[in-house]
Formats: sequence, C-alpha cells, structure tokens
Amino acid sequence: MVQVTYTDKRSFSVPSELTAGKRGLTKEEIEALEKNHNTSDDPLWQNFYVDAECFDASLIRDSSFSGFIVLGKLKRAMLKYHDLELEEGIYNSKLINAATGDDNAIRNVAYFENYRLGKNVMLFNIQEMSCTPHSKFGEGILKKDEPEENRIWIGVANENGGREVLPFKSMIPADAYLWSRYREDGALMKRFVALTEKGTASEEATYGIIKNNAVIKNTTLLKDAEIGECAYIKGAFKLKNITVLSSEAEPSQIGEGVEMVNGIMGYGSRVFYQAVAVRFVIGKNCQLKYGARLLNSVLGDNSTVSCCEILNNLLFPFHEQHHNSSFLIASTIMGQSNIASGATIGSNHNSRSPDGELVASRGFWPSLSSDFKHNSRFASFVLVAKGSYQYELDIPYPFSLVALGENGDRSVRIFPAWWFMYDMFALVRNRYKFKKRDKRVVPLQHIETDPFAPDTMQEIMRALDRIVRLTAKERMHSSERTDVKEEAEDDGVNEGGDHSSADGHGADGDVARGVIEAARIEEAKAFFEKNPDADFTLSDAQCQKRYGATIFRPAYAYHQYRKIIKYFAAKTIIEYCDENDIASVSPAVLAEIARHPLYTEWLNAGGQIIPLEKIDELREKVKGGEISSWEKVHAFYDACAASYLTDKTRYALYLLECVYGIPFERCTDAQYRNLVESVAAVSNDMYALSVSSREKDYTDYYRKMTYRSREEMDAVLGTIDRDDFLTMLKDDTERFNKKLLRVFTV
Repeated sequence: MVQVTYTDKRSFSVPSELTAGKRGLTKEEIEALEKNHNTSDDPLWQNFYVDAECFDASLIRDSSFSGFIVLGKLKRAMLKYHDLELEEGIYNSKLINAATGDDNAIRNVAYFENYRLGKNVMLFNIQEMSCTPHSKFGEGILKKDEPEENRIWIGVANENGGREVLPFKSMIPADAYLWSRYREDGALMKRFVALTEKGTASEEATYGIIKNNAVIKNTTLLKDAEIGECAYIKGAFKLKNITVLSSEAEPSQIGEGVEMVNGIMGYGSRVFYQAVAVRFVIGKNCQLKYGARLLNSVLGDNSTVSCCEILNNLLFPFHEQHHNSSFLIASTIMGQSNIASGATIGSNHNSRSPDGELVASRGFWPSLSSDFKHNSRFASFVLVAKGSYQYELDIPYPFSLVALGENGDRSVRIFPAWWFMYDMFALVRNRYKFKKRDKRVVPLQHIETDPFAPDTMQEIMRALDRIVRLTAKERMHSSERTDVKEEAEDDGVNEGGDHSSADGHGADGDVARGVIEAARIEEAKAFFEKNPDADFTLSDAQCQKRYGATIFRPAYAYHQYRKIIKYFAAKTIIEYCDENDIASVSPAVLAEIARHPLYTEWLNAGGQIIPLEKIDELREKVKGGEISSWEKVHAFYDACAASYLTDKTRYALYLLECVYGIPFERCTDAQYRNLVESVAAVSNDMYALSVSSREKDYTDYYRKMTYRSREEMDAVLGTIDRDDFLTMLKDDTERFNKKLLRVFTV
C-alpha cells in the first residue's frame, strides 16, 4: 500500500561535510531557477547549497528538488563520452537529498534520491536512482539492530549452502576457497565473519556513491549502488545493492538489459547483453555476456562466461564457459578451465538432498556434451571425452584423457600423461596464453599459470606411486595365484589346522605381507625401468564407482611423469639461479637451497599455489587475532608469493632426490648427464610436438579442401613460419637449453 503524508513544512538537516565551500542561493538565483520551471519543497529554497565560486543558475531547468540539495561547480561547458555529449547542469530531473560534484551533467533522471556524485559525472535517461539508509552495496554486513537473516551470503560450491561465504569488496578467490573448505573449523568461520564486518559503519545511514568520470545512461533502475571511477553503464535493466569497482586504469562497463543484484563487480570487468548476476563476486578483468546467468557464485579474475548458466560455484581465475547449453552447478573449478558446449556438470537429483559437489583442479576440460554425477573429483589438466558419465568419478591422474568404455565395457578408460604425447602444443601454449590474457593493471590475486608447478608435481608424484602400487598389486596377485595353483597341484589343499602363517593373517603374517608388498613395489619400479615400452593395462576400482577404470599404457605414463618432474625441477632451479645471479649449481649452492624449509604439500588457493603448512599458519594467526583484517590476510598471501620461488626450488631439489633415490648433491656425473639429457629431451619435444601439432593445420587434406589454392589458404590462415607463438617458443627453447647446460655443468 502506498503511504501518503501531507505536510505544510518539511524539516531537513544537511551533513556538515557537504557544505564546506558552499553558500545559499541569492534572490536573483532563486528567481532564475523558478523562471526556468524549477520547484522546491521549500518555498524559500533554504535547502539549496551551491558552490561559492562557480554557479550558473541558468543551467538548471524543468527540475524539482526535495530535502537538502548540495551542488558542485556548474558552468557553461560540455561533457562528452563517446557519442554522448551533454551540457553541464540539471535538466528535467527530480532530486531528493542529493549532493553533486563539480561539472556534472544530469538530464532526464526521473527520480534521484540520496546519492553523492563525484566530478565530471554524466547521468542521462534514468528512470529511478535511489539509495536506502541501510544499504550494504553488495557486502555481507549488517547495519545496527538488523537481524541475522538480513545478511547476504553466497552459497558457493554446494547447493544446500553448507559452504557459504560473505561477499566483501576486496574478496579474491583465495579468501572464498579457504572460507568454503575449512568448515569444520568453527573458530575460523567466526573470525572470517568478524574480518568482513570490521571497518564498516553499522550505525550510520548510507548514501549512494557515483565516483569521478562515471557515465550512466538509458538505465531503468539503479538502487543502493556504489559506482566506481570511470565506470560506464548503458541500457542496464536493474542494478540493486551492488558495488562496481572501477578506476581510470581499469574501467568497468555494464551494458544493455543487464540485471545485477547483491554483489561485487571487480575492476576492469564487463557485463553485457541481458546477463544476470545475483549474489555474486566477479573478479578483475572478467566478462559476463549474452544472457549468461551467474547465481550464488564467485568468479575468479580473467574469466569469461557467456550464454550459459552457473549456480552455486567457486571458479578460480581463467575460467572459460561459453554456449547456451552449458550448465554448471555446485562445483569448485580451480582455474584455467574450459567448459564446452553441452557440458552438464551438476544436478540436484543425484542424491536424497541437493548437496552433491564436484571439485576439479587446474586445467579441467570436459568435452562437448559431457555430463557428470556428483560427487566427482578430477586432478589437474584432465581432458574428458564426450559422453554421459553416469557414476561418480575420482580421477587422480593429472594430464590424462578420460573416456567411456567401448563394446559394453562399463569401466572408464584413462590414459595418464595423454597431453604429453598428443597435445603438447595446447599445454605449452597455455603457459603463454594465460599471461597474455591477464589484463589486470593492479593484480590482487597471485595466479600460477604454468602447467608445471608444485600443485601438479605433487599430483604427478601421487599418480606415479599409484601406478607402481597397482602394478605391484597385479603382479603380486598374479604370483599368488600361480603359487596357490602350484601348491594345490603338488600337495593338495590343507582344509584344516592353523592358517595364520599360510594365508597372511596374524601379526607375523601382516609383517611378512608388508615385506612382500615392499619387494613387489621395488620389482614394479625395476620392471618399468627395464620395459619403458611395455604395453599392458591396469585396473583401478577407485576411479569410477561401481565399475572402476582401466588404465592404459601405464609404462609410458610412468616415464613421461618422471621426465616432467625432472623438467620442472631443473627449470625451477634455473629460475632460482637467474634470480640470484648464480652461474651454475655447486655443492655450496645446493646446500644453500637445502637449508630452506621443505614443503611437500601444496594447495591451490584461488589460483595461487601455497604450501599447506603456510595455510595452516594463516588459519592459526587469524583465529589468534594476529591477522585481524582481510588486508592482513592478503598481505600474508603477498608474503607467500614473495617466497614462492625459494619454496618451490627447495621442493624441486626434494623431487630430484625422490627420482634419483639419493640427495642430489651426491649424484654422480652420469646422473647429472641423465638429468640434462632428460630435461633437454622434454624441452625439445615441447617445441617439436608443438610444431607438429600446428603443421596439421596446414597439411591435413580436410583442412585444405575448402580453399581453391594454397595462396588463398595462406591469405586466410597465414603460414606456419610466421606463427608468432612458435617463433617465440623456438627462441625460448634455445635459451632454456643453453641455461640448462650452463647451470648443470658438472
């Protein structure tokens, strides 16, 4: 029901900070305003304050004013942004409790209440622009005496809301990840809420803010909003309870038909063409367009989402999701990902409650028309072939291809290390592509873009151990079956008596079985070393619920994984030497590296790779009050980034010790040569396989058949010898190989 109140005289108060350098109207100015068809609810215009030095009353026409009005400088001048050109002043608008900045142009704003504008702001054709006294501008805070149910949460990663986070203006994916994952730590959860509330003025009434050089035109509703500097908003439908972070260096834009409610939009981001975002945090340099729906989600920096639907997700930086048929729900996708058309990830009908989850590490790439059942988990850089995966998946093999079984085989097929043989071009190009796409001027979230980093190396180490153990288990079972058969043939089967020794039960049997298992593991490693081309398969029951998985070419994967570990280790040590002006490794250099703390467990925290021990340290400092604000949390991330090279160099040395079985400083000349040869082979393969992959685009019959001639094809596609990426990769490969020989010269 609309409330009607009749008053003969209104009272108002003007915030004192607004009246500095201002004055009241002169009699002549009041007459000029009324002559130009302006009205005020105060007949004496005592609620009106203007700049003491520069005010031209003729620039206000056909407008009405209520409450207090404080105007900045107004002079005869034109403001122009792209094709929009407006004269300074206020025209055909209604202002209530408003304060404008210097040199504003306000035209055709039908209802404008409780806002404060910066300099050079342009407002044109806006139906309603208002701010309530209790607005939070998209942050998860409460005003004084507000009930807890008024708080805005973002239900990331789980549709049932068990992993909610509170949005705040400086939130980055690392914050959301820690908040969403450590739910069992009640003290930490309370401290995160306190950190979010800290510094907010819960008792003061709020007002909307439009900062310097912002342009808003042809917009239906803008309510409870804070709009940053140089932001450009055109044709938006509804913007409510949001903050649009924007600056001259990183301007943000909102386009036609957009609806955004309850959230934070990051610097340099763009939302266009009927996109919808509700309960969200959008990172820096992101795009949301073509009818995309982003609901209850956090989207990391440098991500692009178009056409599709995203619900209850935590998405790390460099997430790509296009096409109208894509659907993503209740997932944590750890960046550098691409969700293809038709991919359906998530459903609220997978269990008795809509609480299923999917977690995918970096580089997750499900192919066209693939769908999954919650709960599922994927290692880094897993490519999933087209198909409907009807059972839960747990894929621990990084850089692998996953496909459905054939000819009635219900197990999934896994090809570990597939990328290294068949798509090295894409893998290597990622390292350059993501850096090139990072348009952030002021990065806040530290992002690891190299596919070969401590997080992927620890996954490789686990995959290697798994392959070896599965092989040992298969060989042990095969041997046991042979032994049992031979024993039955020779002696018959003893059906009575004490079986504790024979069947492995009891303490002595467990010890004996453990010794046998350890021996089998060593035998499996020796088998792989002697038979690099062995062609056999393994069964891994854990990888798919009910029907398990078949692991193809484990011997190939074993050797490729070990080569990549050596490559990462050598590359990291070379980076360390370059950073510290070290010509080559020596016992003294290796001893210096070994003195640094060793971290063997790593966490991808929002795109930044951080040792797990440091994450635990952060948690304890937050709970203990030593870290008392989100700014200090971010400073902790910065400190982790500053020591990242040193930390991963120590880890690289540890990996070499694992590969060679002895401390690296005690390696022989032959082992040094083996390292150099293995790493150089990987480096050269990266370039050669990239060239080979790209050559197919120029030599394949089906690629060429649509062109009348080679000349036409070259005009359309260019030539391989002019491929900028391959030219750069060739130069980088040559430089790396030279450094490799120099640094690891014995």
